[in-house]
Amino acid sequence: MQLRLSGRIEQEELEELRLLAESAGAQVCGTILGSRQIPDAATFIGKGKAEEIRDAVLRECADVVLVNHTLSPAQERNLEKLISCRVLDRTGLILDIFAQRARSAEGKLQVELAQLEHLSTRLVRGWTHLERQKGGIGLRGPGETQLEVDRRQIRERIKKLNERLEQVNVQRRSRRRARHKVPIPTASLVGYTNAGKSSLFNRLTSAAVYAADQLFATLDPTMRRLELPGKNAVILADTVGFIRHLPHDLVEAFKSTLEEVVEADLLLHVVDCANVERFDQMQRVNEVLTEIEANAIPQIVVFNKIDLSGEAARYERDAHGHISRVWVSAQTGEGMDILLQALADHFGRDRQRYHFYLPPEAGRLRAALYDRFQIVNESSPEVGGWHIELALEAAQWAWLQQHADYRAQYLLPESKSVLAPTGS
Repeated sequence: MQLRLSGRIEQEELEELRLLAESAGAQVCGTILGSRQIPDAATFIGKGKAEEIRDAVLRECADVVLVNHTLSPAQERNLEKLISCRVLDRTGLILDIFAQRARSAEGKLQVELAQLEHLSTRLVRGWTHLERQKGGIGLRGPGETQLEVDRRQIRERIKKLNERLEQVNVQRRSRRRARHKVPIPTASLVGYTNAGKSSLFNRLTSAAVYAADQLFATLDPTMRRLELPGKNAVILADTVGFIRHLPHDLVEAFKSTLEEVVEADLLLHVVDCANVERFDQMQRVNEVLTEIEANAIPQIVVFNKIDLSGEAARYERDAHGHISRVWVSAQTGEGMDILLQALADHFGRDRQRYHFYLPPEAGRLRAALYDRFQIVNESSPEVGGWHIELALEAAQWAWLQQHADYRAQYLLPESKSVLAPTGS
């Protein structure tokens, strides 16, 4: 059910509702459209439209009615009475999909918390036959008692879930601090659901993250080390996809997961370039990024699925000469080399050059430098040892200074006068 309140009903919104329904395991029997100036306070769609839906339910033998709007508990209950069928609004539908997709313990906790927050306002639905009460002292009806018990149990469960999620938060922050000790930046894949983030993640990292042509195929964040050209490396994170009108309860419940986005050094905004609504979807994603305060993080827009759009693999630079847009295909692998070079250029932008003299006894440190960093130049002086020129980021330089084999005297005096960005 889609109700037009202002403007026109976008065909893409109906298609998205159909994909949501199919992702939840439902078989779509039909679509009913409506138009109102303002929503009906009692049923949202109006009594006449509700009767039309009831006739369609009887005709198609439908089990559930999906409404592509957010309904109040009273509206949902009133519709179920008029239609004599289960009614699920957009928020309930997305929560159902998330419940099916959650795999990790943290994901299951987050989904259950969001479901309980949503359910806590809808408990009256199951106890309407017990709510009729008689007046007078001592004649309190059993329905209210049962509702109070249910609400108390839900409140207690929500409290326990929040406590367990806080423990998970502490563990995640501890792992993040451990990652920060290693001089490797983090890039997070973000984008509209079904834009191909997990397929791109698998293509880049050779991982085996579940990827399917369905909405919210991946909920749990996955992180892998990705080697870049020039002895660079980055931690790549695959995260949950976004969607228009994403329920606020879900954003709140998944805040610990979304922290991987907030703490990233770079966002790879993956876009389905074969979708006619791609620019609207990009706007929706940026709205969610603003909501979680991640809108200030640098972005590279990755237009995926060029195998469907017929475009060529290429890149564009912004006014500052930095790569800002890349066209790729995660399915065929086209443009992956361009994307890797774009990542290398981005993270190598602020590198500076350092000159060292390593004596012969510092061979173990030299091996560590070759293993971890980009060696710009090396020569062997007559006295033995090595003159080495490195291109280092600030975090890499800090890590090197903490290395057990490093000595401050290894840094040549002329380094101070030649420090300069290496550029791209």
